[in-house]
Amino acid sequence: MFGATKDFLGKPAPAGYIAGLGRGATGFTTRSDIGPAREGPTEADIARLQEQAKRKAAEDGDDDDERYQDPDNETGLFNTAPYEADDEEADQIYDSIDAKLDERRKARREAREKEMQDKLNKERPKIQDQFADLKRGLHSVSAEEWENLPEVGNIAGRGRKKANFKEKFTPVPDSLLPRAQEEMATTLDAQPNGLTTPAPGTMTNFREIGEANKQVLGLRLDRMADSASGQTTIDPKGYLTDLNSVVVKSAAEIGDLKRARLLLKSVVSADSKHAPGWIAAARLEEHAGKLTDARQIIDKGCQECPKSEDIWLEAARLNSTDNAKKILANAVKQIPQSVKIWLQAVQLETTVKTKKVVIRRALDYVPQSVKLWKTAIEMEDDPNNAKILLARAVELVPMSVDLWIALARLETYENAKKVLNKARSTIPTSYEIWITAFCLEEANSKSVEKLVAVAVKQLAVKEAALTRDQWLEEAERCEKNGFIHTCQAIVRTTIAMGVEEPDLKSTWMEDAESAIAHQSYGTARAIYAHALRTFPHKKSIWRRAALLEKAHGTRDSLAELLARSVLSCPQAEVLWLMSAKEKWLGGDVPAARAILGQAFEANPNSEQIWLAAVKLEAENGEHGRAELLLSRARENADTAKVWVKSAVLERQLGKITEAVQLLDQGLEKQAVDDPGQILVDRGDNQKARENYVKALKSCPKSVPLWILYARLEDKAGLLVKARSLLERGRILNPKTPELWLESVRIELRGNNAQAGKILMSKALQECPSSGLLWSESVWLETRAQRKGKIVDALKKSENSAHVLITAARLFWSDRQVEKARSWFLRAEKADADLGDAWAWHYKFEVEHGDEVRKSDLVTRFKASEPRHGEHWQSVTKDLKNVGKSQEEMLILAAASLPANTVP
Repeated sequence: MFGATKDFLGKPAPAGYIAGLGRGATGFTTRSDIGPAREGPTEADIARLQEQAKRKAAEDGDDDDERYQDPDNETGLFNTAPYEADDEEADQIYDSIDAKLDERRKARREAREKEMQDKLNKERPKIQDQFADLKRGLHSVSAEEWENLPEVGNIAGRGRKKANFKEKFTPVPDSLLPRAQEEMATTLDAQPNGLTTPAPGTMTNFREIGEANKQVLGLRLDRMADSASGQTTIDPKGYLTDLNSVVVKSAAEIGDLKRARLLLKSVVSADSKHAPGWIAAARLEEHAGKLTDARQIIDKGCQECPKSEDIWLEAARLNSTDNAKKILANAVKQIPQSVKIWLQAVQLETTVKTKKVVIRRALDYVPQSVKLWKTAIEMEDDPNNAKILLARAVELVPMSVDLWIALARLETYENAKKVLNKARSTIPTSYEIWITAFCLEEANSKSVEKLVAVAVKQLAVKEAALTRDQWLEEAERCEKNGFIHTCQAIVRTTIAMGVEEPDLKSTWMEDAESAIAHQSYGTARAIYAHALRTFPHKKSIWRRAALLEKAHGTRDSLAELLARSVLSCPQAEVLWLMSAKEKWLGGDVPAARAILGQAFEANPNSEQIWLAAVKLEAENGEHGRAELLLSRARENADTAKVWVKSAVLERQLGKITEAVQLLDQGLEKQAVDDPGQILVDRGDNQKARENYVKALKSCPKSVPLWILYARLEDKAGLLVKARSLLERGRILNPKTPELWLESVRIELRGNNAQAGKILMSKALQECPSSGLLWSESVWLETRAQRKGKIVDALKKSENSAHVLITAARLFWSDRQVEKARSWFLRAEKADADLGDAWAWHYKFEVEHGDEVRKSDLVTRFKASEPRHGEHWQSVTKDLKNVGKSQEEMLILAAASLPANTVP
């Protein structure tokens, strides 16, 4: 290939071709281009030319300056003219004019310069400005974090790519291995228990290495023995610990200490009477480990600033206990009125006797100090001595409310009244003294109602009245201290202060809820009681009060409250039902029947009362009475629920024919919600279809009817018809998440996942805040995308209980047990009526919890009494589970849930 002849050789060059242009071989100058070489000028010629130039310059003179003068620059034009007084005056006038003009433009010029500087700083900021926020954040860096900062090293070239030299290996003869072993051997090999260097390819014995290290350390410690006495002066066990306790300061820390010393030295030198400077200098030396220098500095500071209590206290802190006592003794000579110094002197004493001596000496110098009196009283074990001290204290410090109250608590009832009366006359604006008087009266079984009213009026006269909210806070405080009657009296007297009549109910309900949130249930009861006296016919207030008693009261108090409520609100069905249910739960079935009988008289056509009576009889095995009640209910309260309950009861009793007949009669009169379930169980799908069609014509807005009808067609294999039914249901019932969810699930059951995802996206567009849809959409994603999806679901659904359950299940599948448990608890709080949340949580605790957690969960579940949930209702409405307890239902619901296996 290299020997082939080029085809362009021997041919003429193309137009514009320049040889060597492609490789840059052009532009050279050769001798042929400039001609032969010539001689340069001689020295005589150079001298002659210089002489001519000098002569020409002398002839021209100053004309050269004028010739080269800049016409726009007049500087120096009149330098040669004489400078006279009028010239100086003119210059001053022009300077003053320039200064005035400059002052007029100063503000605009400075603003323009500042704007240009800010713009320049934004475009090209300084490094110190870029790290200013980080520097300000250094105050939050702890000492440990500062110590753990890595040392600055040279990392230049670390990222450079190293040359990839190919390793070469050369076989080594076996004779070199013994020789290498001999060279690598240590002096310990000669000892019986020495360290043997392992040959290449042998197993390393780390136990022998550790023993050898211990022997080496022992030899080093032995060599440090005292040669004079022959005994070691180092503790072998504490040697390494002592080394760790030695603080080795880096060069940077030493430099910082030196600069701080110089700074503080200049501070105390400039103002030797500045006590904080001396304290800072002493603490710097203490931090540096030079305690002796710190003591010397603080002693000098005490001499320079003898009237500063802080510097005396710092000196006492830096010295030993004995020296500190001497320092504080000198301090009280200089500042005998300092309470802090006296209290510090009391703390330095070790026995109670000496402490009493010091505190009484302090009271001689500072008799008006409340702190000293309180300290002295706390040291007294004998109430009589404390009473004597308090009597003296209130004489010397009559404006101290705490001392008056303490004295009243130590006195008898009669003497305490006298003390409090005297205290009220001395401090008429103190509400604390009045509240102490309330509690005193209650403690002695006296009425406090009138006293509270007097107190409110007296404080208002003295312009020291509390607001309504402040009185309620004091009522809660009295309740927590055990004075419940005082709490109730304060509430009754002050609850209506400053509230307009139209806002009374809403304001009082908010106050009660606030008290419940603070766990002040007695205050909340008092508020509800006063509200019920004002609004005795308000059903909502009675219901709130009943719920409070049910949660935090006794069964008797709840029964008494409900009995009064039905008398005041006989038309309130919910109150009758609550009263009957409490009697039933308490085991008093006849009383429950009696209450429902009274409810029938007050509400003869109430559907809820009829159904409650039927449930009471059915749950207690009185099926004949239940059937009789339902027959009467169908005559007096002809509703869809009554017909459905009648058919369900007949179905539970095994009377399928009678149940079907009741459904047919119900369809003729009312729109029954579930007219086909009994027929489906019997296998009569055609009859069930006819019933569903009739029911949908009468009640097209019933979502359960559309879903049940679609499921019937789906089970029969008519997927297209099921789709069309759900589509018609969505048209008649827009923005209904349940219909969209059923449409998605039908596609998934038909192995059409892509269509299911498309429907889900449409559903989320129509119902963007539905937690039910978001929860299902998470499971449609791949495992890697579910975490991102659950975050979006939580934001869009506003922490729906369904989404919270899904999040907990995701953590459960990842074996994050504590996180999963916390999310299940959130789901419970978000919707306590959702039975699925309780079932999933119980299933989780069965797998990962203990008996205590399960029992707590069951207790909370029974208090919530959930009634809704897809899985929960399928279990509770099953005929096999009729008559089972709530706990049994929870266990069955948890067992019916699918396994939490995330594909």
